[in-house]
Amino acid sequence: MGRHIMKTTIEIADDLFESVQQVARSEKTTFRSLTEQGLRIVLKEKQAKPTKWRWKPVTFKGDGLTDEFKDASWERIRHEIYKGHGA
Repeated sequence: MGRHIMKTTIEIADDLFESVQQVARSEKTTFRSLTEQGLRIVLKEKQAKPTKWRWKPVTFKGDGLTDEFKDASWERIRHEIYKGHGA
């Protein structure tokens, strides 16, 4: 696979540079190679289709609504919830 190589300059923290250099030496590779690998990983993560978020069901123990609210409208229940709270 032919590819063009772009030469560029980056500024990174000294401690990060030293850590990458140590890994590169121990793995007998180059700083450039590790940098490219890291960038490819980040791009792959960013381009991955996010999983669809779903609500987790919320349940409570008990027998449901009290007799007073079993057949009540949502407006009535909401009124009771906010009673005395300025709404």
